[in-house]
Amino acid sequence: MTIPRPSLDRAAELREEPDVLDRLRNDPATRVIVVREGRVRVVDSALLRVTPDVVVEASWALLGRDADGTVLLLAAAPPESDALDTAPDEIWLGLRDLGGRIDGQESELLIGAIALAGWLRDAPFCPTCGGATLLQQGGWSRRCLVCARQHFPRTDPAVIVAVESRDGERLLLGANANWGGRMFSCFAGFTEAGESLESTAYREIEEESGVRLSALRYVSSQAWPFPRSLMVGFRAVVDDESAARADGEEIIEVRWFTRAEIGTALAGHGPVGLPGPASIARALIVDWYEDRA
Repeated sequence: MTIPRPSLDRAAELREEPDVLDRLRNDPATRVIVVREGRVRVVDSALLRVTPDVVVEASWALLGRDADGTVLLLAAAPPESDALDTAPDEIWLGLRDLGGRIDGQESELLIGAIALAGWLRDAPFCPTCGGATLLQQGGWSRRCLVCARQHFPRTDPAVIVAVESRDGERLLLGANANWGGRMFSCFAGFTEAGESLESTAYREIEEESGVRLSALRYVSSQAWPFPRSLMVGFRAVVDDESAARADGEEIIEVRWFTRAEIGTALAGHGPVGLPGPASIARALIVDWYEDRA
């Protein structure tokens, strides 16, 4: 679910317009994506666009323009809101639920809406002095009313790495303790202060799986709004395959998989579960599998 090039016009020039959100909320041509607890309404594998007047209570932001030029707003609704459940053919789904069911433009819109809604919900106060903040730039920045500092939605970089054997015929995956050993995936971790992405990859892989890398190359990235990550994907080759071992805390088991085993697992027939199609982890596994398939 990586997006190679931007498909959403974010309409940055509109963000500087005074009272732009009020104007657009009163424009009958505007359409709205409603997010509630990280979920959106979906109809026929597309995010539902509604008119602003049907949204009773929400925090607002400018998302951009749709493919046909229609301006799109975000309405981040509170968890207890039930005024939006008006049509029986509408369902609320999250990013993991949707998986590969929506195309690149809808995926970019979905991820942006969920991430921005989370920031609107979680960051109403200044992290420096604790003062109340005023939304600006169409919902993309906040100005503290006490110390006047300006704040923006935060993005935390993390690496995720598909680790392969020296001959390229096996893939090393790990089972996270949070999954109870039911699923294996690529190794991942957040970049620490002062680290490059490459340094993070070398450190995280050795910490979680015991192996050292002899080669590393970038593949692609994916915004992941849980809560505000940017997953930077790599493929890597190990130095010593026999050193593989789980750290016993975050990773409870590591295992080398053959290409045949990965193919069977991708088809949903075992030997273990793999990440769903919404994640870059699965994209990295598929990239490795198809490389010599």
